[in-house]
Amino acid sequence: MHNDVKSTLTTFGSGASFNPYLMAVQQFEIAAEKLSLSEDIREILRKPKRELIVNFPVRMDNGHITTFTGYRVQHNVNRGPAKGGIRYGPDVTLDEVRALAMWMTWKCAVVGIPFGGAKGGVICNPKNMTSAELERLTRRYATEISIVLGPHSDIPAPDVNTNPQVMAWIMDTYSMHEGFSIPAVVTGKPLSIGGSEGRNEATATGVLFVTRQAAKRLGFPLRGARVSIQGYGNAGSIACRLFYNEGCKIVAVSDTRGGIYNENGLDPAAVLRHKQERGSVAGFPNAQAVRPQDVLEVPCDVLIPAAVEGVITSANADRVQARIVTEAANGPTTPEADRILSQKGVLIIPDILANAGGVTVSYFEWVQDLQSFFWKVDEITQKLEMIMNRSFAAVVGLADQYHCDLRQAANMLAISRVAEATQIRGIYP
Repeated sequence: MHNDVKSTLTTFGSGASFNPYLMAVQQFEIAAEKLSLSEDIREILRKPKRELIVNFPVRMDNGHITTFTGYRVQHNVNRGPAKGGIRYGPDVTLDEVRALAMWMTWKCAVVGIPFGGAKGGVICNPKNMTSAELERLTRRYATEISIVLGPHSDIPAPDVNTNPQVMAWIMDTYSMHEGFSIPAVVTGKPLSIGGSEGRNEATATGVLFVTRQAAKRLGFPLRGARVSIQGYGNAGSIACRLFYNEGCKIVAVSDTRGGIYNENGLDPAAVLRHKQERGSVAGFPNAQAVRPQDVLEVPCDVLIPAAVEGVITSANADRVQARIVTEAANGPTTPEADRILSQKGVLIIPDILANAGGVTVSYFEWVQDLQSFFWKVDEITQKLEMIMNRSFAAVVGLADQYHCDLRQAANMLAISRVAEATQIRGIYP
């Protein structure tokens, strides 16, 4: 193993402050070691291909200028155009974006989609900004990173604190520069400008499909299972509804402002109405108030972390009571927590497989935009289920073959596919 990486992993493992990129590299090294990848291939794959940092001014509603910092990182494009979301938040860092870009590379590869991995972010607090300020920020950021964007080079999508409207502004800005409409430059757009049916629910739908397969593997019915969901954004709130419709009992949910728990079950429609009216699930009647992190530890069969990275750690993994952890979020479980949960017999469905429904339907949207021919939601859901089930089976097969957990197997499957493409293409010049 490369000396620099050895020292990096030692630092990360010794309780240094959480760094998602070091975690992503550590996960990569574990899989690369098991695959016996050459040091040359590791040297290429552990580092992002391209990193763009932009500092740009935005005129706020009060007339003052504020300078924002944004990032766009492309990790690897050997299997196709770079693909990955854009997030807005006060805590966005370059290392976070690097990690997410790397995970996107593996995510696209594990489900067999011809994309590479990218990610973007802007350091801002969108909750304190007006819609007009967000539009000006988005259009300026899109302009700054437009040198790397394109329907055949880099295709953004929504992520934390971004949505179809933000994608519409990016698509319009890019199209204005080109002089004609290019809907395929982003995915996750509104339907009226080339979005795909089923895209909004895609991540949560994929989470349901793989959890269904995992429950079969463990030999218990998903109907009647107790489900706890940490995070109540797009993925979490829709997963809440889908699992409820599947016959599951939703026992706990949380958002950034609080959590609620009821061992007899929660009604997702009522919880969503409460959140829309009050801005949080906190304070929902007929439920026990708990801290957001407590929903990770309540008695349940299926735990769905659906918020941000690094929430299940060595500090709380011992208290996780679920039989299955389905990672709807990116990187929610640290390597130390992975080991603890595996020793407890918890089945972890890793993020690059569990939440790949989003990028899979993004791929469908991109294909539909390029050919200007659109599919109905039933066809999209059917194609998604086939891909998720096939990918789950491939990962499980590798896990059984190498006697390892699903994360290692998923990483090995994905990394071997990217390594093969890298080796076959060679190094230019």
